[in-house]
Amino acid sequence: MNPIDPGLRVEQFDYDLPPELIAQVPLDDRDASRLLVVERSTSRVHHDAVRNLPALLRAGDLVVVNNTRVFAGRLRGRRATGGKVEFLLLRREEGRWLALAKPAKRLDVGETVTLTAEDPVHVGRSTARVLTSLGEGLVEIALSDHVEAHLESVGAMPLPPYVRERLANHERYQTVYATELGSAAAPTAGLHMTQCLLEDLRGTGINVGYATLHVGLDTFRPVTVERVADHVIHREWCEIGPELAEQIVETRRHGGRVIAIGTTTARTLETFGAKGGDGLAGGWAGWTDIFITPGYRWTVVDGMLTNFHLPRSTLLMMVSAFAGSELVRTAYERAIAERYRFYSFGDAMLIL
Repeated sequence: MNPIDPGLRVEQFDYDLPPELIAQVPLDDRDASRLLVVERSTSRVHHDAVRNLPALLRAGDLVVVNNTRVFAGRLRGRRATGGKVEFLLLRREEGRWLALAKPAKRLDVGETVTLTAEDPVHVGRSTARVLTSLGEGLVEIALSDHVEAHLESVGAMPLPPYVRERLANHERYQTVYATELGSAAAPTAGLHMTQCLLEDLRGTGINVGYATLHVGLDTFRPVTVERVADHVIHREWCEIGPELAEQIVETRRHGGRVIAIGTTTARTLETFGAKGGDGLAGGWAGWTDIFITPGYRWTVVDGMLTNFHLPRSTLLMMVSAFAGSELVRTAYERAIAERYRFYSFGDAMLIL
């Protein structure tokens, strides 16, 4: 594990973003987004489009995507007193859910909240019982059997708080290859990919592999400390199967590059590398708490396609670790000047 530079300050990853650049809705065509291409070897920054990705990569490269699927984890309800409560489900373990509660301080351990749902058939049979209060808004809850069986109907899609527009089609917050249910948020770089684009990649000799990382708490939790080293990163479950492990080995053997679609994929690949990488022919699955910040030594990822991230976020720290803080700052300044769209439904950046 690479040690975190004790001198790194969270304020080094801050920037000013005009609010109107925060994308509120996705584009009609997933791959129509603009693409800012950042070349690490030359520090060149230039403009392109996501749909041109096959021309920007090389035959023999391996593009790796995250096939996690978002569950409808935003639950709204009322206490016996009539007060409103909202839960954001993060992950399920041993019959209980870890969740962010709002307002958490008013909830009592043992209290039962009656959940609401748009479909009246679920009214009265959906409850959540508070089992444990963990502080900082985190609670453990038990959902009634009815909710567990009908979560997609009772819960709502957990869009980020900065997206205020209603999403007409919930599948636009899922990737086209989302198959493994278990994520509290979408791996948003993957929202740009289409089946046609994936086929175009394969048609030019670029391989496509599938990893899994179920996005968890750090997507929602802001960094509140002053020193980066003082931030506690939360764990997320991830997996690289035998097929992808073999693809990585073969790509390396033939001089190709491993291109991560998104920071969640990059985190999964680097966890795999830290666990043994090429020596893990059967793949690997488990929890990761890897915290990638500037100074990190990359072992697997050679390129990354990623969205533009929030200021002071762990994701911006990871991107800065990959491309260098100064080059990332230059790229973000260019993107703002050129009116790129930011965050989950925004444009993208390709770092090579």
